[in-house]
Amino acid sequence: MPAARSTLRVRLVAPLLLMGIASACRSGGGSAAGTPVGSVPAGGAPVAGATVPAPYVIADGQSQVTPAFADSSQWVRERLWVETEFDSDYDGRKDRVHVDVTRPGPTASGLKVPVVYETSPYFAGTDPNEDIFWPVKQELGAPPPSRTLGKGAAYNAGRTRISNSQVRTWVPRGFAVVHSESPGTGLSQGCVTIGGMNESLAPKAVIDWLNGRAKGYTTATGGTEVTATWATGKVGMTGTSFNGTLPVAVATTGVKGLEAIIPVSPNNSYYRYYRSHGLVRSPGGYLGEDVDVLYDFVQSGDTARRALCHARVRDDIMRNIDRRSGDLSDWWVQRDYIAQAKGIRAAMLTAHGFNDWNVMPSHTTIMAEAVRANGTPVQMYFHQGGHGGEPPLAMMNRWFTRYLLGVQNGVEQDPRSFVVREGASRQSPTPYAAYPHPESAPVELYPLKGGAQVGGLGLARLAGQGTETLTDEVSQSGAQLAMAAASPHRLLYALPTFTQPVHLSGTARVTIRVSSTKAAANLSVWLVELPYPAGTNGAMDPRGIVTRGWADPQNAKSLRRSAPLRAGEAVSLTFDLEPDDQIIPAGKRLGFMIFSSDKEFTLWPSAGTQLSVDLDATTLVLPVVGGTAAISRAVP
Repeated sequence: MPAARSTLRVRLVAPLLLMGIASACRSGGGSAAGTPVGSVPAGGAPVAGATVPAPYVIADGQSQVTPAFADSSQWVRERLWVETEFDSDYDGRKDRVHVDVTRPGPTASGLKVPVVYETSPYFAGTDPNEDIFWPVKQELGAPPPSRTLGKGAAYNAGRTRISNSQVRTWVPRGFAVVHSESPGTGLSQGCVTIGGMNESLAPKAVIDWLNGRAKGYTTATGGTEVTATWATGKVGMTGTSFNGTLPVAVATTGVKGLEAIIPVSPNNSYYRYYRSHGLVRSPGGYLGEDVDVLYDFVQSGDTARRALCHARVRDDIMRNIDRRSGDLSDWWVQRDYIAQAKGIRAAMLTAHGFNDWNVMPSHTTIMAEAVRANGTPVQMYFHQGGHGGEPPLAMMNRWFTRYLLGVQNGVEQDPRSFVVREGASRQSPTPYAAYPHPESAPVELYPLKGGAQVGGLGLARLAGQGTETLTDEVSQSGAQLAMAAASPHRLLYALPTFTQPVHLSGTARVTIRVSSTKAAANLSVWLVELPYPAGTNGAMDPRGIVTRGWADPQNAKSLRRSAPLRAGEAVSLTFDLEPDDQIIPAGKRLGFMIFSSDKEFTLWPSAGTQLSVDLDATTLVLPVVGGTAAISRAVP
């Protein structure tokens, strides 16, 4: 699929065999290098956790490539259809999902192996039409304009292979690799639902089949069964973007046999993906996308079923997404995997980029906290880039070796968090005891008047700062506003120039008291480095951006019910910006910018709405490693 159309849709290719990461990530009780598990290394002591047979070789706590597994001429490939527990295309028969398997040669001789599993709605192609997004030129609170409906991808009934992703990485290490196509895509039956229960239950059925609890068949409609006698029943899932969302979705079911997941840039809440604190907000790079657009985009199943699916599913989506108010509803909650996190028991190694403005990093940080509360092992890997970016292969290998092969390699004692520091290789993250950094503490900062140019930020609240006003003008991008020495379209407040680096780690929070001249208004907040670099290239360019956030003042009291603003009457909002972990260098200033419509993320109302911000009731809370003392040392 074209890279330009990859919202929640990163095309996965076979991962490269990456170098190992720092020794801090390899602590623990793995076997001696090159020693087959079950044997006794030189020195006479048995290998800790020796539970897997030859031809496995474990070194540094990782399953190694061995000749018996790596001989692709001996690999066994098969395809089948697994029967699910639902009928999402309303034909009176339980849906079957299309599955393919690639397993090491020794499985033909009786060896049982665990499975690395990836499922996706993208494997069979996507809608090539570039004109299916919602128009964003819309007055706030008004009915949205119509959009062009998509037709999906061409149906290919003759496909014999789903994907080769993951195969070259994991089969040579002794894992089978399984793929499946989501309901309503490729050769799988059913309807696409974008977050509906069938998207969680379809991969559950595949895991049940691998454990002998569900039936598989040689064809989509026939009765000849296929069993997975070669499988140990232990399954690990991974994938990026939508393919990273689905491991989380199936994990919420608590299905037995799913031992570990490695979700990369997962969308863990569709409301968070398409809304922000009550505001209709597009994912970065895909202005005008919403759930129904993604529904159209992934259609690749049997064209004979699509009209019925549109009538039963797409029409329901379009009735419920509510682009008029952006309010939260039960329909959205049903598509929120964070709300379903209590069911997750699979050990989770999760990865995200702090400059991912497509699936934003709060999806991962909030989910990790929820899963850890279950007593489930959680490890987090962060980098400074954008969408996608797997952990180093050594981290992934240790995770699957521990939880799928049962080798006691010490991952439980590894640091909980790894962050790729600025300018470092993604293969060399820095370990931390936790995320946020254990020494991070909230620092309250208060704006000082002068925001039409650049006002100050103080560690103490100074009374009498009064109210400052900006005028909405969506034609001005956030980057343009941050670069401007002065502008009537934003308010900007900044700390003095840092004399030493300042490490931010965690989630910033703002409280803003604001009034509007109209009944509805967008509210956008950016934290930026100043001077903001010239020549930045749109919403996805990380230069100059620390973090962002958006909110709807109409939802100041409730996400579920908008309350129209009364002209001149102020409301107070408190909301989080996106989490971050970065070191701002000496010589920079940290700026707090408030504006209205964000050209690259929000709806585009006509210009002229005025927002007035009460500086005496506005606060920025920064997560600073070292707290107030660190900020005090860094500024004059």
